[in-house]
Amino acid sequence: NKWRIVLPDNGRPGKDWKQDSAFYSGNRIQTTKYTWFTFLPQNIFEQFHRLGNLYFFFLVVLNWFPQVEVFHKEITMLPLVVVLLASMTKDAIEDYRKYQYDKTINFTKTRVYNK
Repeated sequence: NKWRIVLPDNGRPGKDWKQDSAFYSGNRIQTTKYTWFTFLPQNIFEQFHRLGNLYFFFLVVLNWFPQVEVFHKEITMLPLVVVLLASMTKDAIEDYRKYQYDKTINFTKTRVYNK
């Protein structure tokens, strides 16, 4: 039975309750970055903003040309895949923990004091 105390201090008069409740109808905390549908494309987009991942991707693309091939194509892809999977797993676990915390915060009892 933990209570959160919310003190409105936004300069809006609290005279009309229906108008205020319509204005703040979706008032919930959301700190998660991803959804089920946007996780894979958004995470891959963010992963390739890192210079190291771009370097390994460049090596993978370069090894697909037979004139420049140094190692086998699959061996060159292995470091990039391992790094991407590890960081994706870390991001997924971190985002799920944020989702759980947001869920507990959004369902706690609140007391709202009006001026």
